[in-house]
Amino acid sequence: MKRLLLLFLTALVGSAQAQTRREIVIETQHVNLVLTVAENQKLYQSYLGPKLSNTPEFAQLQPEHEAYVPAGTDNLFEPAIRVQHNDGNPSLDLRYAFSKSEKHGNVTTSHITLKDPKYPVEVTLHFSAYFQEDVIKTWTEIRHQEKKPVVLTQYASAMLHFDAPQYWLTQFHGDWAEEMRMEESKLTNGTKVLDSKLGSRANMYQTPVFFLSKNKLSDETTGEVLAGTLAWTGNFRFAFDMDEKQSLRMVAGMNPYASEYKLPKNQTFTTPAFIFTYSTQGKGTASRNFHRWGRNYGILDGNEPRYTLLNNWEATYFDFNEVKLAGLFEDAAKLGVDLFLLDDGWFANKYPRNSDGAGLGDWQENKEKLPNGIGDLIKEAESKGVKFGIWLEPEMVNPKSELYEKHPDWILKLPNREEHLYRNQLILDLVNPKVQDFVYDVVDKLLTKHPNIAYIKWDNNRMMTNAYSPYLKENQSHLYIEYTRSLYKVLDRLRQKYPHLPIMLCSGGGGRTDYGALPYFTSFWPSDNTDGVERIFIQWGYSYFFPSIALSSHVTSWGKQSLKFRTDVAMMGKLGFDQEIDKWSKDELAFSQQAVKTYKQLSEIIWKGDHYRLLSPYEGNRAAVMYVAPAKDKAVLYSYNLHTRFNETMFPVTLQGLDPQKKYKIEETNLFPGTKSNFAANGKTFSGDYLMKVGLPISPDAAALTSHIYVITAE
Repeated sequence: MKRLLLLFLTALVGSAQAQTRREIVIETQHVNLVLTVAENQKLYQSYLGPKLSNTPEFAQLQPEHEAYVPAGTDNLFEPAIRVQHNDGNPSLDLRYAFSKSEKHGNVTTSHITLKDPKYPVEVTLHFSAYFQEDVIKTWTEIRHQEKKPVVLTQYASAMLHFDAPQYWLTQFHGDWAEEMRMEESKLTNGTKVLDSKLGSRANMYQTPVFFLSKNKLSDETTGEVLAGTLAWTGNFRFAFDMDEKQSLRMVAGMNPYASEYKLPKNQTFTTPAFIFTYSTQGKGTASRNFHRWGRNYGILDGNEPRYTLLNNWEATYFDFNEVKLAGLFEDAAKLGVDLFLLDDGWFANKYPRNSDGAGLGDWQENKEKLPNGIGDLIKEAESKGVKFGIWLEPEMVNPKSELYEKHPDWILKLPNREEHLYRNQLILDLVNPKVQDFVYDVVDKLLTKHPNIAYIKWDNNRMMTNAYSPYLKENQSHLYIEYTRSLYKVLDRLRQKYPHLPIMLCSGGGGRTDYGALPYFTSFWPSDNTDGVERIFIQWGYSYFFPSIALSSHVTSWGKQSLKFRTDVAMMGKLGFDQEIDKWSKDELAFSQQAVKTYKQLSEIIWKGDHYRLLSPYEGNRAAVMYVAPAKDKAVLYSYNLHTRFNETMFPVTLQGLDPQKKYKIEETNLFPGTKSNFAANGKTFSGDYLMKVGLPISPDAAALTSHIYVITAE
């Protein structure tokens, strides 16, 4: 009898313990992230990978890795959060309190609140699962009820755990005119960190994106890989911390460098979102997931049409007047583009903007260059059938400006130190609400006075150095965070009044390329380097995480390739021109006019099609990319010979993304006047099955620096 009673009590206790464990499942169409609340009420990550079909088996998963590890107690490796309490205690213990979720169409968001049992501090982990896109967005909120501010010294947006024999990291780095250089390496024991400490132009050296491959280095079509990025236009940090048992802890968020944050009672500290997707079919699938998510959720009007344009920068630089601009309006109309963009140099009078050394901050028309003002330019452009856009850099100031003279307290600069200029300019203290109003008014007054302005190029040409905010006073460690938050406040105000105005995000090239800013912008400028060959590498890198509709790609005078080659490359993104068109030959003008028409016919596929990288410029002397319409009824294929060798063998290339059952006709397009296609299969028809298994010789010869565009149409 006693034995039966003991067995009964044991079963009862076991049942009670089983009831204390629960699974919280974050799921998309093909991915599961399973979090387990264990018997000790701690939250663990028990699974991240391809979707599990048998839900009851979630209970068999082993909860080994705490989902959001705090510092100060028994943690031995990289923490997600570190807090110092009012009594000086630098520890945190997070236990599960409650959770909830809600579904809105394609998106399910789960909120999991963790609390410290000894201190009135709580952390809420948020997970939004985008079902069709296979993308998960996660961010964190921290709040407390202690009497005085608590000090946050680490505050991750996400922590993810992996177990595998080996890992490979794909990262992207560079500098001005050499952005998005891809580098791949095997992770070793210890901590690998990718980060930025530049403040305003934070992506200048490291871009906040990465691939993490498990077991083997993934390629385009094979391998298990996580692709991740941080939606933040400021300092970021990704840490990859591997222990002695090959367990890897990935921690992503704002960079806590010089950013100790004092959080007052009842206020919420919200981290930016970490956005990721998981693929078992290599980088290509991960990229297409990001592209679909970016168009639908990450970029302003990501599924809407974009303007083609002519920019005056390389044609005039700072040297222009109304007569010269009128001629460029004629050129834009002749070329067939939608819009003319007036770049830097149109403003300031006391210190005229005739170089980058003066005038920045004084946003009135320069009376010598533009005696009749912007309004007259807009009318002149519109009379030619061309819309008008304009360049701004409202966050910056030259010391040689009226703004600098009137408001020295509006500028980020250290007391008792010499100013450090970069491009002859300093940064306005955007944390100051008066400066926020000023930056907003720069744009708002211009658009109010000239409502027909159809496009803005928003530039930012320097990083933070010698930075000190007169407004923040004793809380200088808040500067990096609050600057970015303040930028978003200004952009929020502008988008409330001008919700759909196209604005290109530029930062001396690719210094700002992130999903924190892109909800406010319709495209970004990948690099000032528009050399055709270099741009293939740059756009190749960006294409892993951003859809083509977001990449502004202009034909310029950079590079020694043919006009056709440079135009073909630019037609892989949002097409624009930045050249002295009046110096083109008759054939060059005819080619470009036709290229604009061809681009407008194909742009829907380029912008919204599934993107396949076929031949990598990193792996040989060729590159090939294709875009396939969602219905698989049409595709555009680009083929480039780079610095090929004499008589180099050109092997056939197998295509991707087509319907194997469909028949496709292939025709070369965007040919230069007077030339004929030497593509042997031009005008011929093949099955999708053949094209994806046998392929085609899409480089008809081995000539270096040549390019081809093919239109593939289902019959």
